[in-house]
Amino acid sequence: MDIALLIKAAVMGIVEGLTEFLPISSTGHLILVGSLLEMNDAKAKVFDIAIQTGAIFAVILVYWQKIRDTVVGLPTEKQAQRLALNVLVAFMPAVILGLLFGKTIKAHLFNPVVVASAFIVGGFIILWAENRHKNKAASARVEDADSMTLMDALKVGVVQCFAMIPGTSRSGATIIGGMLLGMSRKASTDFSFYLAIPTLIGAGVYSLYKERALLSLADLPMFSVGLLFSFLSAWVCIRWLLRYIASHSFVVFAWYRIVFGLLVLLTAHMGWVNWVD
Repeated sequence: MDIALLIKAAVMGIVEGLTEFLPISSTGHLILVGSLLEMNDAKAKVFDIAIQTGAIFAVILVYWQKIRDTVVGLPTEKQAQRLALNVLVAFMPAVILGLLFGKTIKAHLFNPVVVASAFIVGGFIILWAENRHKNKAASARVEDADSMTLMDALKVGVVQCFAMIPGTSRSGATIIGGMLLGMSRKASTDFSFYLAIPTLIGAGVYSLYKERALLSLADLPMFSVGLLFSFLSAWVCIRWLLRYIASHSFVVFAWYRIVFGLLVLLTAHMGWVNWVD
């Protein structure tokens, strides 16, 4: 058993869990950290997607009561049916565009320069969105995820597609996009979590199936460790984030994105860090 590889897998799992649901891009961090740890071959890319499933288990645990009530209520309750349909509608744009352009995106955009640039641009978008949200009078049009319409869900689903650009952040796109569309911060965050369940599980299963020739039973310990640490760190992060958004904006994450993106570009340009493409 390669202990060094398992330690790297644990580090990657922690990075995934801590960054998946914050508006700072888990994919971007995994690409950058993977470059530093020399985990950036084809198998590592499958690993990065697969361990997202661990983070999703944390979402299911935190939102278990809501998920259970929705599933149980599907046959008879309109509210449960509407939420499930909204998640399905929001999920479809990413499925369609992912199947059409996923291979091209991975071939050309999964590199540190693109990630760093997306970090910076995304940071400024968050600052703009938060400023707009702060100055907007009256309450949000949609106060909770249960009140969303099908058109709201479709718009959030389209916005989620921007997260196919590594460094953009799936959670950032859906949360900030939802706020710009008239949803409250809590409604956007909750729906982002609900939407993450089919999106990330689907991406993980599809990636494992498509690249199954690269994998063997010998990879099971590495994937298991990554999934475990992804689950644990995501569980801690989700619980913290839900408390944080009750009284804070996402401005701190915007500045983090900008500073971190500039740091990556600077270290790459000066040759201080070998961010491998």
